[in-house]
Amino acid sequence: MAVAIVAGALANKPSNGGEAWVRLSWALGLRRLGFDVHFVEQLPSADDGSRRWFEDVTQEFGLGERATLLCGDDPDEPQRTPLAEIASEAELLVNLSGHLTLPELLRGPRERLYVDLDPGFTQSWHADPAVDFELSGHDHYATVGLRVGQPGCRIPTSGIDWIPTLPPVLLDFFPELPAPPAPMRFTTVATWRSPSGSVTIDGETMSLKHHQFRRLIELPRRLPDAVFEIALSIHPGDAADLDALRQHGWRIVEPETVAASPFAFREYVAGSTAEFSVAQGAYVDSRSGWFSDRTAAYLATGRPALVQDTGLGGDVPTDGGLVTFGSVDEAVAGAEAIAADPAGHGAAARAFAEDRLDSDVVLGRLLDRIGVTG
Repeated sequence: MAVAIVAGALANKPSNGGEAWVRLSWALGLRRLGFDVHFVEQLPSADDGSRRWFEDVTQEFGLGERATLLCGDDPDEPQRTPLAEIASEAELLVNLSGHLTLPELLRGPRERLYVDLDPGFTQSWHADPAVDFELSGHDHYATVGLRVGQPGCRIPTSGIDWIPTLPPVLLDFFPELPAPPAPMRFTTVATWRSPSGSVTIDGETMSLKHHQFRRLIELPRRLPDAVFEIALSIHPGDAADLDALRQHGWRIVEPETVAASPFAFREYVAGSTAEFSVAQGAYVDSRSGWFSDRTAAYLATGRPALVQDTGLGGDVPTDGGLVTFGSVDEAVAGAEAIAADPAGHGAAARAFAEDRLDSDVVLGRLLDRIGVTG
């Protein structure tokens, strides 16, 4: 059985069920394809809560015996030597956002795949000599920015051949479910401010997600028969923004309450009528073609997604199930279209997931592209 190592941030994002699914989808998806999968996370340090989160999630999904958390505050980490041996026998390393940097683990696998989850940020940091960020040490580079390297996309490639890929979703874990009863409830899970800060592309400082939400703040007032809800992580220093959202009709709930585990996140998605979400301004303004792993979960459950256009263009259909908008008026029209036929849009959402987002399909296509077999 071929060995694959998946590296990514799990302990680094405790009590974040949606982010856990991002890493699980790659690890469990490769296991479905026949790989002996080892999950690895490298952190400078981890407190007890983060360690427990890592252990609980990996154990719950059958990865416990093949999951290792390496911390810089434990330089004699006993797992490093056996991990290096496993890496030397591995057919594939999937390095999500490049979190794994240890040379003895990077140089072992036969094929090393960097997966970019933040198009625009990743490439701009790499292109800027003033930023301590490096993409070297990999054989292949994939991105969920479907337009990176294509005409009209402003993101620098630095000569790298970026492979576009949709995010994989585990359809067995996200079954299609009947839509909940009225009223229409549009939801999303979000962090108000980007933890990475802003990024500059072509000399322009790109806007961020909170800027985009501010542009759409009047939406609930335009659609009084629908509920617009955000499971929002927001700093107390942004109390003015929080008040403004509520005054304009947004319902705000705590993500630590409704999406604090992988299954809680799944239930939150399934209890929604549809997703409504904006994107990081960098994804939008650069025309990156970014596609959200969160949206993939909504679509898989048969929940339509009304999401901000990132330049997807002709890469994926956006006229049923997945509906995009660029302005408040377009968002209103999209919400009204979904409300007029929620069952039809729900069926189209699930069909989209089955055809394009199923982990077997996404990972199988990617492995064929880089010449790896299980």
